[in-house]
Amino acid sequence: MELTDTHSHIYDEVFDGDRDEAVARAAEAGVTTLILPGISSAEHGRMVECADRYPGTAFPCIGLHPTDVAENWQEELDFVTEHLPDRRFYAIGEIGLDFYWSREFEAEQREVFARQIELASEAGLPVLIHSRNATDAVFEVLEDVKGLEVKGIFHAFSGSYETYRRCLDYGDFKFGIGGVCTYKKAGVADVIPRMSLQDIVLETDCPWLTPVPHRGERNESSYIRIIAEKVADLRGVSLEEIANATTATARKLFGL
Repeated sequence: MELTDTHSHIYDEVFDGDRDEAVARAAEAGVTTLILPGISSAEHGRMVECADRYPGTAFPCIGLHPTDVAENWQEELDFVTEHLPDRRFYAIGEIGLDFYWSREFEAEQREVFARQIELASEAGLPVLIHSRNATDAVFEVLEDVKGLEVKGIFHAFSGSYETYRRCLDYGDFKFGIGGVCTYKKAGVADVIPRMSLQDIVLETDCPWLTPVPHRGERNESSYIRIIAEKVADLRGVSLEEIANATTATARKLFGL
């Protein structure tokens, strides 16, 4: 049985003291593949170094996160464009819109999001979409680029069944199910049984969004197994079925 973490920030500085051990714990839990999302130029070096440290396990992506869109957004976007040919990247992301902290750069976030979708379409790469307090705006941007061949993952999906179905109108999208599904009163727990299993991938978003029973602690990729067990329970199937299906979907999406 093999599990895949489609969204791991294992390169974050909070793992500096025990990164090797965290990766080893993930392997022991059956997690054989870690997808590393790109955030900004400031984090790019750490992310690439981490991917190189764990070849065959960690796979790098590149992108500009919406909360890193600021006055220098054009410079940051140019960084993505200029460094994309440096090596093989497996997705453009983490990209999207985030109006939780501020809407100061809303127009710039929209433009950066759209341009990175175009870049991914040109490169034939999937996108990792971050959406926080911005569902309608995300759909507006996707409507603007409709017609492009778009594929990817709605990261940390916690929307309604109606939102899930609407997302599928805009491309070949999968949905990242993470620790939130283990929380009490998590609405997505009611949606997961209604989704096509082929649309689901698993993620931790470590070191954040830690699943129960470790909520309040640092998250790590080994906890994918906890999330997989919860999804299996919600759908009334075996852990092996969830592991096999979600890993197969991830491998196809990322070309692994």
